[in-house]
Amino acid sequence: MPDLPQPPQQSALETKSFLLLVAGVTLAFGWILLPFYGAVFWGAVLAIVFAPLYRRILARVGARPTLAALATLVLIVLLVILPLAMIASSLVQEISALYARVRDGQLDFTTYAHQIYAAMPEWLTQLMQRSGLDSFTGVQQRVVEALQQGGQRIAQRVLDIGQNTFDFVVSFFIMLYLLFFLLRDGARLSRRMREAIPLNAVYLRSLSSKFTTVIRATVKGNIAVAAVQGALGGLAFWALGVHAPVLWGVLMAFLSLLPAVGAGLVWGPVAIYLLATGAVAKGVGLAAYGVLVIGLVDNVLRPVLVGKDTKMPDYVVLISTLGGMALFGLNGFVIGPLVAAMFIAVWDIFATEQAQANALAEATAAPRAELPPSDAP
Repeated sequence: MPDLPQPPQQSALETKSFLLLVAGVTLAFGWILLPFYGAVFWGAVLAIVFAPLYRRILARVGARPTLAALATLVLIVLLVILPLAMIASSLVQEISALYARVRDGQLDFTTYAHQIYAAMPEWLTQLMQRSGLDSFTGVQQRVVEALQQGGQRIAQRVLDIGQNTFDFVVSFFIMLYLLFFLLRDGARLSRRMREAIPLNAVYLRSLSSKFTTVIRATVKGNIAVAAVQGALGGLAFWALGVHAPVLWGVLMAFLSLLPAVGAGLVWGPVAIYLLATGAVAKGVGLAAYGVLVIGLVDNVLRPVLVGKDTKMPDYVVLISTLGGMALFGLNGFVIGPLVAAMFIAVWDIFATEQAQANALAEATAAPRAELPPSDAP
């Protein structure tokens, strides 16, 4: 390998100009990638998550990186992307059928509310009467309007997805194409990026380790737990004859990403409705199933898949997830906790460095304070 030319000595103005050039070119490149930021983001995320699998396959195929990357990509498509596509297709069908039933009046939520109200204990109904909550006229109107608006939005979103199929397909193949090269060349690119970032090597290793840990924990752990909880909840709804079990299962999986909310917001009201309408056995069975099976999945699987040492406080995960999804949409459930984890890691490094500096200053000042005053001649 030929020796690289030594960079010439630069003045302060030249250094600042070059840094501005680097920043400007980087921002311009990010602007170019912005229309496909979702594809680029998920390509990088999947490359980080499946990097261990790629390394195992690479060791088996005899250090042929292209073949190993291609095999890993095929496994990702078969084990992850195809099942998600099948679930999405079933979800769209159930949403359309549910909206049609609401529009045709087959599902009357006001009747369900009256049934629950009639089954309430007397003290609770008296409390609602004193509070003015026993009249369902205004509630009925608001519920119908909300359902109509929600149905229109869902129908419009489905229509938009159909109209933007070409853009989705293009983004999908860009993600797969990028994923292949990130799997094959990811280690070299990561090393090159660490060399270019002007930070202490210890800090870079710590932040890089935290970055990859949070990515894998969020995707591998949280999504796996959410998928299991959603599948168990959808299976229970299917067994109980609840309409659109795939829809409610996906909703439970989505809510499972929020630690302080959870899938109980879906199966809980259904259990209450079953109890209120006289289906006591089904209501009690669903409540017990939700607490003992769905509720314990998080406590059993998350430590195995993620590990206690990588888990952030639940309130930080909740706030960062909600904030990330508010800013970045569905991608925010990864971006939010990632930013929060990097925030905590950076401040932890800063606090450690400051504590070491203070301890060194105190240790240096202590011997001077203990020295006896010298005798005057």
